[in-house]
Amino acid sequence: MLTWKEIIRFSRKGNPKPDRRVEKTEAEWKEILTPEQFRITRQKGTERPHTGDLCSIFDEGQYNCVCCNMPLFDSTIKFDSNSGWPSFTQPIKENAIKYHKDISFGMVRVEVLCNTCDAHLGHIFPDGPEPSGLRYCINSESMILDTK
Repeated sequence: MLTWKEIIRFSRKGNPKPDRRVEKTEAEWKEILTPEQFRITRQKGTERPHTGDLCSIFDEGQYNCVCCNMPLFDSTIKFDSNSGWPSFTQPIKENAIKYHKDISFGMVRVEVLCNTCDAHLGHIFPDGPEPSGLRYCINSESMILDTK
């Protein structure tokens, strides 16, 4: 189970190696993503709170990256944080997520990205439920729910 201390270490000293990499040009991403998905995942945007389709869905399945379809989170670790975005306590695998220090908007945060394709997903905070204490705050537009 990942801890906040490990997240900070990854953001400072390097992330786990992904299982594979997916790289495309900006034009290729624009071809396969909706304008809103592109704005969020490729331009580091965010959706307004409580507007994402996946915010209030708690169906069984796994949440995959909308860009490369790599599994990111499992529904068993999703929780209602009342933050307005889908929230999770752990990634599906340690190397599914990449962590980056984010100093935008006059604050220090840890940005989370897909470790396979570098899609911006959201941010992580140390105010989640036990036992991890982590809250991955993720944009709905950056994921697809696979209920197979």
